[in-house]
Amino acid sequence: MSARDLLFQQGGNATNGTGGANATNASAGGVGGQTFPEALSQLLGFGPNPDPGLQFLFAIVGATIIAVLFLTVAAVAGIWGKRKITAAFTDRIAVNRVGPFGLLIIVADAVRLLSKEVIIPDSVDRPAFDIAPMVLPFSALLGFAVIPLGSGLQLADPETGFVFVFAASSLASLGLLMSGYASNNKYSFLGGLRALAQNLAYEIPLVITAASVVLFTGSLQLSEVVAAQTQPLFTIAGVSIPSWFAFVNPFAFVLFLVANLAEVGRNPFDTPEAPGELVAGYMTEYSGAYFVLLYLGEFLHIFLGGAIVATLFLGGPAGPILPGIVWMLIKIMAVYLFTQWMRSAIPRVRIDQMIEIGWKGLLVMSFANLVLTAVLVGVIA
Repeated sequence: MSARDLLFQQGGNATNGTGGANATNASAGGVGGQTFPEALSQLLGFGPNPDPGLQFLFAIVGATIIAVLFLTVAAVAGIWGKRKITAAFTDRIAVNRVGPFGLLIIVADAVRLLSKEVIIPDSVDRPAFDIAPMVLPFSALLGFAVIPLGSGLQLADPETGFVFVFAASSLASLGLLMSGYASNNKYSFLGGLRALAQNLAYEIPLVITAASVVLFTGSLQLSEVVAAQTQPLFTIAGVSIPSWFAFVNPFAFVLFLVANLAEVGRNPFDTPEAPGELVAGYMTEYSGAYFVLLYLGEFLHIFLGGAIVATLFLGGPAGPILPGIVWMLIKIMAVYLFTQWMRSAIPRVRIDQMIEIGWKGLLVMSFANLVLTAVLVGVIA
């Protein structure tokens, strides 16, 4: 029996081994077992193991569904929801005249931004200038490929899914640096360097903190991480508390939330875009559709960060009554609400303070958390 099973054992109902985990997983809103291409193939009568050509076609269908879903969520949350949430936190009135509840501002802003001319400054590094805005949204959407979104909506479930999702999200650092360097603007260049320094300082604590979850589950497969959290942790007055790692290890959960704020560039860690010093940071020289891509990439990474938080610490798509995908979206939006709360409530720190918090604070605490978790798992095992 693994350390995870011993930790979550309740009255002999703990799952034992991979088969038990998958059984629990399958009951939690269709998290594991089959990927979307396999499930679609079986639904259409091609069997659970289609040939590579069909599997690729079904994967394209699943990728399109996920992309459309999160692009729609980004349009609603980034254009309309951000204004409404910020207004609620700061006691102001947000958009309320363009359509019911101001919802048509989404269409108005989309038309306004996409119809603007794309202005290319002189002496830019044109290939890098053109590619950078595409890297940010691509890296975020790529990360969603291995996230168990529930209701069978998971493109792939590799044994190294944990590594893949962090590798995909880290590609954003390349896009930020490229956009700052290619712009031939000292303020953009400084913004790109700040973004890179920030991502390096906080991505290491982020991954190390997440590794403590891997120690509990004994697997890098994200469906197994979700399956481990479907078992009851304890029962109070007949109500079972799930073994979410946010409850099992709240210290790691808080560390991960703080590091995630820095990764997605939200207060108090939004210094790469500090308008008082950098005008607009790495995106200063971008306009029109290029600016839309950078802005979209920023919000997609917030949602990817929320999906990772939900998968590692909040039970993924598991939840009662509602479909798994609905629970997953609720948890992602809860993390998004938290980031907007921080944006409205916490002042920005200086660049030197930001780096010091990352390297001298979070890094040390993340290693301490990893060591303590390893000791705990070792004692239990």
